[in-house]
Amino acid sequence: MKAVIINEYGDESVVNCTDVERPVPNGGEVLVKVHAAGVNPVDWKIRNGMGGMYGLTLPTILGCEIAGTVEAVGSDVENFKPGDEVYGYNRARRGGYAEYAIAEPNEIALKPESLDFENAAAVALGALTSWQAIFDLGNLTGGQRILITGASGGVGSMAVQLAKAKGAYVIGTASGKNEEFIRSLGVDEFIDYTTTNFEDHVKDVDVVFNTVGGETLDRTFHTLKKGGYLVSAVVQPSEEKAAEIGVKAERVKSMPNAEQLAEINRLIDEGKLKTHVSTVLPLSEAKKLSNCRKADVPAVR
Repeated sequence: MKAVIINEYGDESVVNCTDVERPVPNGGEVLVKVHAAGVNPVDWKIRNGMGGMYGLTLPTILGCEIAGTVEAVGSDVENFKPGDEVYGYNRARRGGYAEYAIAEPNEIALKPESLDFENAAAVALGALTSWQAIFDLGNLTGGQRILITGASGGVGSMAVQLAKAKGAYVIGTASGKNEEFIRSLGVDEFIDYTTTNFEDHVKDVDVVFNTVGGETLDRTFHTLKKGGYLVSAVVQPSEEKAAEIGVKAERVKSMPNAEQLAEINRLIDEGKLKTHVSTVLPLSEAKKLSNCRKADVPAVR
């Protein structure tokens, strides 16, 4: 089968589309014929040398978001069968940039009927990261106020929609060129970070979800009410500063979760959660997307 593989770490020159042996599922695994794979910043981070931190060994196939059709199942798999259309976040094995990929049953779910494969491939990682950040760690509930920095990003845009579906009051930051897009997602307030210091205008929010990091992360502390939650998708926020001002601060580490994907499916089919795919390229041209850092998630097929 064809797959996008790296044999060493480095820039985009180490990314190659080549022939490799098709994987065979073990007893508790599912073999998926991949119709589309999502492209994420974690892919270029792995390529640049962080693969070891994720437990990967070289050579490795890039890609952790897949959408496709179940080709075969292991003897212990009961909830999927050949022919099922599925999507998910295959964190354990990765290897999504390929014609076939292995996934564990808890990493995938039946594909929403309202999405094609390209759009389904752009859902799982962003939606699960957002869900686990704002609900599992941030304890966001209806009627509360949340600030989302980087609201136009692949993760941030999902967080906006999930928060609105919960009934929260959502404040989103992005550059002015993305204002129309952010407002289309339903934000209650938009702040152009290139012209406005959000901390001068945003106070006493219940939850902050920061997808940017750096000095932006430090400034978000000043927008929280006492007892609020700061969740970062990038780096661990300062626990000392959190204790000083009386808030809780954590970093989200996204994990596969089939039950959450099922809830996400429901929101998608109800029209409350939409995807935004910017580019679709053939697998052979995946190298062009290996520096992806943006929101509107590209996909390879």
